[in-house]
This record gives sequence, structure tokens and C-alpha cells, in this order.
Amino acid sequence: MTAKPVSDSQIVMTELVLPNHTNQLGNLLGGQLMHWIDICAALSAAKHSNRVCVTASVDRIDFHHPIRLGDAVTLVASVNRVFRTSMEVGVKVYAQNFREGTKIHTNTAYLTFVAVDAEGKPVPAPEAIPVSEDEKRRYEEALIRRENRLKTRSHKQ
Repeated sequence: MTAKPVSDSQIVMTELVLPNHTNQLGNLLGGQLMHWIDICAALSAAKHSNRVCVTASVDRIDFHHPIRLGDAVTLVASVNRVFRTSMEVGVKVYAQNFREGTKIHTNTAYLTFVAVDAEGKPVPAPEAIPVSEDEKRRYEEALIRRENRLKTRSHKQ
């Protein structure tokens, strides 16, 4: 199993916010955005591991700005770090209004995926090699988030 650069795991998805994606205020439903985030992150994990990957957890999704009907939503996902069979994937979300010529960062999310074999059993994933300064920062921060996840999990049991 050969280690891969973080950049090789990047997935970019773009969706158009249609009326069936919005609430009564004309804003994108949070659940719809979470669905798109999960898909984009799963594709990133699968691209990195060359395996089917399943969602193990969602750390957090921060909603910074509403996304409006008619906006183009771009999701950018990449593997931040691999921990044997699990991978943290970070997703950044941008809303773009073509009429107004605006593009804003609206959301950030962190998810953990596990690579699985044909029987659904966890299998090791290739190491993710950070190259850029941003990738190195996300790589280090992923370890801190993992340690916090494990602490929280052990307190609940």
C-alpha cells in the first residue's frame, strides 16, 4: 500500500440550490447540505483508499452564512489524515451567486470514514502525505480532533 499526497484525494462537487432544497425562508435546508457534505467526503475517502468507505462520525458542521435559493454550492473535500483504517476528511463549502458576482465560505465540516472490504470489514488505508503548509496544518489539527473524539467516546461508555 503506497502513501499518497493529500491533494490526490481532493473532490470538488457543485450543486444548484433549487426550490425543493430550501426552507420557508428560501435558505438551503441544513439536512440537504449535510447530505451533500457526506457524499463529497465519502468520495474523497474512496478516492484516497481505492475502497468503499463508510461514515463513522461527523465531528461538526459549522454554519457561518445562509445559502440562498439559486446559489451554486461548491464543496471541496480532501483527506486530512489517515489513522490506519479511519480517515478524517475535511469539507469546505462555498456559496456563489452569479448574478451578484459573490462567493463566500459558508460552512466547514469534519467527518471520519472507514475503508472497508467486500464483507464490510475495516481495512487499512494508505497514509496521507501533506505537502502544502495548509495541508500540514490540517494534518496536525486532525490528530487533536481525533484525540478529542476518543476522549469523548471513552467518557460516554
